[in-house]
Amino acid sequence: MIPTLHTDRLSLRAPRWDDFDAYAAFRASPRTATVGGPFSRSEAFTQLCAILGHWSLRGYGRWMVAERATDAPVGIVGLYYPEGWPEPELAWSVFDTAEGCGYAHEAAIASRTYAYDTLGWSSLISAVDPANTRSVALAKRLNCAQEAPFEHEVYGSLHIWRHPAPELTA
Repeated sequence: MIPTLHTDRLSLRAPRWDDFDAYAAFRASPRTATVGGPFSRSEAFTQLCAILGHWSLRGYGRWMVAERATDAPVGIVGLYYPEGWPEPELAWSVFDTAEGCGYAHEAAIASRTYAYDTLGWSSLISAVDPANTRSVALAKRLNCAQEAPFEHEVYGSLHIWRHPAPELTA
């Protein structure tokens, strides 16, 4: 079962079918170029199913981020550890309509707190394409420290941003 987390403005919850149109529109946008996109609706469907499957396989994953007031989906944020990744990651994507609202930061803090406090993790990274300047800025805002790059066979060179240890985030 996927837990639901709440922040002041957001719900981090399991993806639902009624989120699919917003998710597919985001995945079809040029904003996904740094993660292999844009993608077709059928590819987006497979990717949304993979988000749900990650929870079953790993016991954690990414949440659909929705505005608490409207339940409108605004992004995907959470914990991600696909095959071939160096270690578990805190990943974020915010849909076009929610860009610049601080939602990625708010959801990332909630996800990181869940990883540290609920799952008992002591370390967490974010892998960021250096061309994604907004994600680089968010990693810095989250007080992450840049480490050596990670070379991925599909995505190329990604910068590893190390999140502060749990005792430094309280």
